[in-house]
Amino acid sequence: MSRLTNHLIVISFDCLSALDFPLLQEIPHFQELLQKGSYCKNVETIYPSVTYPCHATIVTGNFPNKHGVINNTFIQPGNPSPDWYWLRRHIKGTTLYDEAKKAGMTTAALLWPVTAKAKIDYNMPEIFANRPWHNQIAVSFMNGTPIYQLDMNRRFGHIRKGLNQPELDDFVLESTVQTIKTKKPNLLLVHFTDLDTQRHYHGFSSDEAIAAIHRHDKRLGRITQALKETGIYEDSTIIALGDHSALDESKAIKLNVKLRENGLINVNSRGQVTDWKAYCKSCDGSAYIYMKDEKDIATKETVKTLISNLLKDPENGIETVLSGEEAQAIGADGTAAFMVEAQLGYYFKEQLDGNYIDNITVEDVRAKKYTFASHGYSPKKENYSTVLMAVGKGIRQNVIIPAMHLVDEGPTFARLLGIDLGETDGKVIHDFLNV
Repeated sequence: MSRLTNHLIVISFDCLSALDFPLLQEIPHFQELLQKGSYCKNVETIYPSVTYPCHATIVTGNFPNKHGVINNTFIQPGNPSPDWYWLRRHIKGTTLYDEAKKAGMTTAALLWPVTAKAKIDYNMPEIFANRPWHNQIAVSFMNGTPIYQLDMNRRFGHIRKGLNQPELDDFVLESTVQTIKTKKPNLLLVHFTDLDTQRHYHGFSSDEAIAAIHRHDKRLGRITQALKETGIYEDSTIIALGDHSALDESKAIKLNVKLRENGLINVNSRGQVTDWKAYCKSCDGSAYIYMKDEKDIATKETVKTLISNLLKDPENGIETVLSGEEAQAIGADGTAAFMVEAQLGYYFKEQLDGNYIDNITVEDVRAKKYTFASHGYSPKKENYSTVLMAVGKGIRQNVIIPAMHLVDEGPTFARLLGIDLGETDGKVIHDFLNV
């Protein structure tokens, strides 16, 4: 299979929404991309529409139930900071970067989710120091490419302020520009989270979110300029995409409070979980409900009755409930007993105490207890699409794709690089490609 490009640069602007499209058409660097390239402003995301499953889908072309990254974090009942699906081994099957490397291409990834310990030539994985005795820089070095990361930190580490935004994305940008100029990778994956952060803590249409989109425009411009200065722009393809949208919320649902009241979760005097029969695992706008023992029919019936009763009143915040089989059929985790979807204005949290429903206050959000907007909702929610824009070598000009799915992105990117992801849930969007 012939390669259509020599350098594929995939830039994920986390939480970029189809609703942002009118603004993207007005600001200079996105505008230039749209005028010279092709796009789809109706990309359906996956379920649950959270960051790690989305990014695993983008590089595999598969739904979460196939690639195995079914949520951001693991089921660790009662843990206020569960571990994330950080590691490459959490993805089942092959990926875009695996196949590129097998084909002899140079690969690079900056804060791309689920790439810790991946075989990527220049890898700065997204992974957090999640234990009191962990050091952030040491954890990153151990799970990525040490010398490369040391060089980027030596050059640009002064820009960062921990994990705070926009400084983190500014650090990633400078590292991306340096990587383009010195490494000229054939595949470059970059993940920016500034917009996602601002939407979480200030709201979907907040001034802070709009300012983040303008910063992203400048970042896109800097990356484009770096390709030109390095002399590889004409041999490059730039993909700018979102992974999901977001929706504002004002109420938090704590379903575990109800499960605990029904004797399905036990805690000690310090509030720690000592045992459980059923547990609500949040995906923000949706949630899985797991049984500790899948054969425990009595507990499953208790939970089913509980949810059915909650569904009767919209004030309880639950819009729909799916069985595990129904969740499996749409690409989510079929090992869950149930999957529940939140009403507009609500999202799920895993806390075990307090009220079943909490009204979200400014003080809560400042304390990072809750957020003002989130994702994880069903892709069928109205005004919840994301976008994909492409320009450069191998891309046709001025083609508008009316609709596509997130699973289609990986196979399409693989075709640009002349590689194959094998059997995928998604398909190549040939209308994008200048074959």
